[in-house]
Amino acid sequence: MTASDPTALRRTAAGYDRDAIACRLRRPATCGAAADPPLAGEPEARITAAAVLIPLVGREESIQILLTQRTEHLEAHAGQICFPGGRVEPGDASREDTALRETEEEIGLERSRVSPLGRLPDHEMPSGFRITPVVGWIEPPFALKLDPFEVAGAFEVPLGHFLDERSFQRREYDFRGRHRHYLAVPYGGRYIWGATAAMLYSLCCALRDGGR
Repeated sequence: MTASDPTALRRTAAGYDRDAIACRLRRPATCGAAADPPLAGEPEARITAAAVLIPLVGREESIQILLTQRTEHLEAHAGQICFPGGRVEPGDASREDTALRETEEEIGLERSRVSPLGRLPDHEMPSGFRITPVVGWIEPPFALKLDPFEVAGAFEVPLGHFLDERSFQRREYDFRGRHRHYLAVPYGGRYIWGATAAMLYSLCCALRDGGR
């Protein structure tokens, strides 16, 4: 990185930039589990592979995380806040390919605009999805074109909000007769929870641990 590179001057309050994040993603995080593990006894055949993109936007004032909100009419996770992504298709060359393809389909962000920085550990859901979170860097300016069937809106949250562990709340629920836990992160009148909050927690664990 040269001194004239604008990303060299772009930091959050905690001192992260694109290269530092990529470096820290290569080191194992030591934070505890963000939520309960998948239900025991589920056959391997029921596991569905998927990938999402965690988009980091290099704004001049801070690094932002781009999130989407699903439309209310969808059968699964209607109205929830999430990352762009979906099931792995046979033609996908990698989990990065899945995440970038789904991102382009859902929010119209061209894959050439995203620089993958690394992966987080797979997140397994009680519903049977095994999700690979792919962290990607987006340099402004860029344009979005939301798929109106799937995506009701897109918004950004400062990375620094999630670096504060006090932003996360632990909640409880019952699923298939089991008492389970999940994370939630309120922000600006919105409620980020479940798998999305768990992956944000995983990201911030990786960033904090990598700096030790």
